Amino acid sequence: MLENLTIDNIAVAKHMDIAFRDGFTVITGRTGAGKSIVIDSLLLLCGAKNGRELLRTGEDRAQVSGIFSVPESARDRAAALGYPPDEDGVLELCRIISADGRSQAKINRRTAPLSALRELAPLLLNVQTQNERSDFADRSKYPALLDSFADDREEAGEYGRLYGEMAELKKKIAAHREAMTQRDMMLDILKYQKKEIDAARLSADDEEEKLQRTRAKLRSLEKVTKYTGIVIRALSESEKGATAAYLLERAENALSQLSGVVDGADEMVSRLRSYRYEIIDIAERVRDSLDEDAVGDPAEKLTQIEARLALIEKLERKYGATIAEVKAKRAEIAQKIAELEDGDFRFSQLEKELSEKEAEAAEAAERLREKRQSAAERLTGEIAESLRFLDMPKVRFRVTVTPLFENGSPVFRADGCDEVDFLISVNAGEEMGSLGRVSSGGELSRITLALKTALAKKNESATLIFDEIDTGVSGGTSERIGIMLNRLSENAQVISVTHSPQIASIAPCHLLIEKSERDGRTESAVREITGDERTAEIARIIGGIDVTEKQTEAAEEMLAKNRT
Repeated sequence: MLENLTIDNIAVAKHMDIAFRDGFTVITGRTGAGKSIVIDSLLLLCGAKNGRELLRTGEDRAQVSGIFSVPESARDRAAALGYPPDEDGVLELCRIISADGRSQAKINRRTAPLSALRELAPLLLNVQTQNERSDFADRSKYPALLDSFADDREEAGEYGRLYGEMAELKKKIAAHREAMTQRDMMLDILKYQKKEIDAARLSADDEEEKLQRTRAKLRSLEKVTKYTGIVIRALSESEKGATAAYLLERAENALSQLSGVVDGADEMVSRLRSYRYEIIDIAERVRDSLDEDAVGDPAEKLTQIEARLALIEKLERKYGATIAEVKAKRAEIAQKIAELEDGDFRFSQLEKELSEKEAEAAEAAERLREKRQSAAERLTGEIAESLRFLDMPKVRFRVTVTPLFENGSPVFRADGCDEVDFLISVNAGEEMGSLGRVSSGGELSRITLALKTALAKKNESATLIFDEIDTGVSGGTSERIGIMLNRLSENAQVISVTHSPQIASIAPCHLLIEKSERDGRTESAVREITGDERTAEIARIIGGIDVTEKQTEAAEEMLAKNRT
């Protein structure tokens, strides 16, 4: 049930904090007092669009929070959506609206996408607005309404899966058919692309990087040659012979003649020899580095590398950002060529897959239809009984489920292969017609209530909100609506915004919304009323501006009647 609703800066509501009871609650108030604020706020919690137009004038932020105790039947489903109730089975939904148009949702104080509210709210709330009643004129909504009554979640899910797979196969067939009409041209293009990539003989994925490094070396080869030559000539090779290695060798030979004469001469000779070998090694390593980059003609080698890099860059512009992507594109092209060359077989294969999938879907649709037809009989009986109680004694009502076929084959639609219709005749002797076409506003209100009552019994709906369900009906019928709402509250929490004194007098709990002025601004507030205040409010609804003694007596009589 909805335990508490907090509203800040919505329309004329600066701050509202409403505690709700279980059972049946009515909300009344003068026109413009702010009753619609409650409905609009609950719709925001259900994931309604932005709502910036609801922001209180002069404020930059509005917030609505609802605290719900989640029924056992819905806790696992809430957890499956990723938002399990706390250990007490409580969920808090929150919606924040900013003046700049931004909107934020929170579930149990954790930021959540707006889509999460739209998925979670139906487990907790069912807000029936006047606009929703007009949906009964749309026959496309009837299958979903029937499914919400039928035990067909498994059958509907299986059919939906198969329908989605059929849709994907049809897309593939359409794309393949389009490709087949241009097969020769496409084959020429694809084969040219494959040949162009193959001609490049791409191998290592890092070839481009290696070529770029070699190019950089070759471009600086003149500088490398000059300075490596200086190093080699200085250390080990020179036409004049005065290299570091030569001088060290002379010093080594001379010092060896002083062996036994100069202390430590032998040790110094050994050190000089070690220096000479190290210098020669450095010179050889520098020479090897020069030889490695200077194989052949450097200018010719640089030209070859530039041409290779240009070819790779051309392929990358056409087929992918890297060599690896170009190779992957080549594999994709080869696959397309194979499919086109084997196009007739592939087409027949896809057609066969679709035919098999349609056969599976037809069987699933039949299983779904059986569930719907069984549910339609039960729903027909329950709604017809409720409508007769709601002062429509001559009404005939029937839910029909008609298989859809075309040229002997099932017509597949997203919601099944059936035409679901709600047929009604409200007067004796009249033919039955589709609900939305033959019903007045008052009749739709009663049919809505009858349907909600049937669904609430079936699905154990937690909280049902009715916005002026009494629209277009007489006083006697309003009383019957109130009685049914009260009965409905035995299985669900029921909250009704009403202008009917009959309905208001039946509810055990009565909330009054009033407007007042504070600091030069209009504000709405809500409070529970009992006793004389409740009598006065019902008398006001009966009489309007000037309440008479008789109207007060009528209000007292209504309340007394419903207390017994």
